[in-house]
Amino acid sequence: MVDLIPREVLFGNPERISPQISPDGTRLAWIAPYQGVLNVWLAPIGADGVDWDAARVVTEDTDRGVRVFGWAWDGRHLLYLQDTGGDENWRLYDIDLETMARRDLTPYDGIQARIIATSKNHRDELLVGMNRDNPQLHDVYRLDLKTGELAKLIENPGYAGWLADEDLVVRGALVPLPDGGFDLLVRDDAGADWRTLLTIPSDDAPASNVLGFTGDGKSLIGISSVGVNTGRLVKVDVASGKDRVLLEDPDADVAGAVLHPDTREPQIVVVLKDRAEYHVLDPAVQADYEAIRALHTGDPQLADRDEADATWLVAFTDDAGPVRYYAYDRATRTGSFLLDSRPELSRYELARMEPFSFTSRDGLTVHGYVTFPPGEGRSGLPAVLDVHGGPQVRDVWGWNSEAQWFANRGYLCIQVNYRGSTGYGKAFVNAGDREWGAKMHDDLIDAVGYVVAQGWADPDRVAIYGGSYGGYAALVGAAFTPDVFRCAVDIVGPSNLQTLLETIPPYWAPVKAQLYRRVGNPETDQEFLWSRSPLSRVRDIRIPLLIAQGANDPRVKQAESEQIVAALAEAGIDYEYMLFPDEGHGFAKPENRIKFYAAAERFLAKYLGGRFEE
Repeated sequence: MVDLIPREVLFGNPERISPQISPDGTRLAWIAPYQGVLNVWLAPIGADGVDWDAARVVTEDTDRGVRVFGWAWDGRHLLYLQDTGGDENWRLYDIDLETMARRDLTPYDGIQARIIATSKNHRDELLVGMNRDNPQLHDVYRLDLKTGELAKLIENPGYAGWLADEDLVVRGALVPLPDGGFDLLVRDDAGADWRTLLTIPSDDAPASNVLGFTGDGKSLIGISSVGVNTGRLVKVDVASGKDRVLLEDPDADVAGAVLHPDTREPQIVVVLKDRAEYHVLDPAVQADYEAIRALHTGDPQLADRDEADATWLVAFTDDAGPVRYYAYDRATRTGSFLLDSRPELSRYELARMEPFSFTSRDGLTVHGYVTFPPGEGRSGLPAVLDVHGGPQVRDVWGWNSEAQWFANRGYLCIQVNYRGSTGYGKAFVNAGDREWGAKMHDDLIDAVGYVVAQGWADPDRVAIYGGSYGGYAALVGAAFTPDVFRCAVDIVGPSNLQTLLETIPPYWAPVKAQLYRRVGNPETDQEFLWSRSPLSRVRDIRIPLLIAQGANDPRVKQAESEQIVAALAEAGIDYEYMLFPDEGHGFAKPENRIKFYAAAERFLAKYLGGRFEE
């Protein structure tokens, strides 16, 4: 058997992640632990590359760690977001790298701040969204980085999102419609009237997105499935509303695009299938793309670039190794290794992630991934069905610490992009409407049937595991289909869809029509929602459960776990319950992650027979 990978190596703090180059290309910032907590570090870049010996920590978080940061265009300030205990009330902070002064730029209790836009045309300013006056709506503020002054520009009348051009003028807005669709409004300048440029029907909302204005402000770049099934990359003329298709794929949505830093025209377009596929639209970067692909066998992603567009930072994701970052020099078309997120993993044998697909009981093609335990063969294995959250996201090929953990402990890991998952066109997403606990769950059961039929999995040793929607699916698996699974692990999963929808965060109000369309309406569908809630069938549960919850979770409240735990206790059903008082929707603090995974692998070993670390 392969060596056991310690939990600390898989789930502890990474060594270094998220490098960001300064606009002038002379400094590198990244996230790394300082005294056991993730913080932002800084080092100069010289002729020979990054001077790691001169690295210094520049933030001073001592609790949850910094996970989201970036450079301001002035090259003097680093910006980062932080919440408290996982409550997702993000506040915006900065650090002045000349004085080392640190500021809370949005110093208000109970608010959520968002960066709407930055621009090299206004280096000392940025646009911030903040729900200070109405918890449901984010107004637009202009933030002066020199003084720290916040000035409200626009009071939100009910819009779901804002778009600014390269001059930091808010010229686009998304208006939610009663059926779950959206109107995209535009205006010619800050004093002009809003007008409807186009309407995004409810069916098209999951596969559509606006990437931003072009540099000249005359067009919008977006992804749209209007009139077709998959999301196409389009360019829309702001004056006329006419669009031009730049790239489309009949089988999968456009997942994103690399935009030119000045013209904001698409250069490289990504379509996600079993793996990422790349389409170069700008001939000026064709040779760069080819040189980057030669650096590593993984899938590349442009993580950052300097203002001169001379140096690119490229992240490579691989299925059997951690994320590796390279610095790419466009002048010489050469790349050099920069950093590795988890270098200790190189000491262990890791598993490959293999795409698979099957036909569901009602004829849909469903895609997913299997990860086999190294050295354990490919037949009769204990298995874990790892259900992704969302549900309107998807599993992707690449590094997945949980898949490696399951495989290393001796389990076949099964990941399924069940109906309702994004990426495969709007028809596939819409096939999940009002199918929580029904056809969406059927796809999961059919996946188990498929891997059992291949001989890969032992049908008597299958667990269901997941977080958020995946946690809900684990509870559904225990309550609705207990004969399929030997045990279940639920992480921050809702147990009652009625109470889930009645307690959504206030700032989700602009998109609640879309949520109700997908799940059900708590005002008119009480009986329906109850029938799809694991709590309604708790007495049908015959398998043991492990339930984990963050006390500060704003999306799936603590009550969602507490009410099913109480019902399990009353019914005399075997369960374990872990409540983390300083966490939210998932476990950000490494000590909490390690504690949970220690309990989870002992739980799985008890019922499936795999390995665990003492």
